Amino acid sequence: MHKREADNFRRVLEIKRSELAGGSSDRDEILIQHAADEFDRLQQQLNREVAIRNLDRETRLLRSVEAALARFDDETFGVCLRCDEEIPERRLRAVPWASYCLDCQERIDQRLASGLTEDSAA
Repeated sequence: MHKREADNFRRVLEIKRSELAGGSSDRDEILIQHAADEFDRLQQQLNREVAIRNLDRETRLLRSVEAALARFDDETFGVCLRCDEEIPERRLRAVPWASYCLDCQERIDQRLASGLTEDSAA
């Protein structure tokens, strides 16, 4: 990968990290409030569950972005963590924090879908 392309990916990842680290809008939904009406309590519970799932997803994404930025430091950005082949630039443009090439990611996803752990996917 050329330095200019790598610098562009780094910039995109740093912007994404800033967005994810600064977002706290869903945290307000997690607060437990007491409502007199049963319907209001159910609605608040549903909102809390959605907010928790969103925060969980954003936290996992933030970890992936930070891991991708760390791979710049050890000069392994753009290399599949499973097969050590270069991750195609087209994939990195779509998912700059990708850790695996598409083939390896599909294998991992299939194993996870069948109930195996990610560790056993390697």
